[in-house]
Amino acid sequence: MNGSEDKGKEVFGGVVYECVRCGTKITAEKLAQLPEIKCICGYKVLKKTRPSVVKQVKAI
Repeated sequence: MNGSEDKGKEVFGGVVYECVRCGTKITAEKLAQLPEIKCICGYKVLKKTRPSVVKQVKAI
């Protein structure tokens, strides 16, 4: 595998959080590098963003 293929998979499957106050999006990998879990604006409330893929479930 190439490094570019691995990088594409991380971006696709990675968890993205959004700051409730300012709306800045940050990945879980970036949060792991920081000493505290908070946004760059200083706010500590983050929400997990939903993926853009819509699931369709077949009715029984």
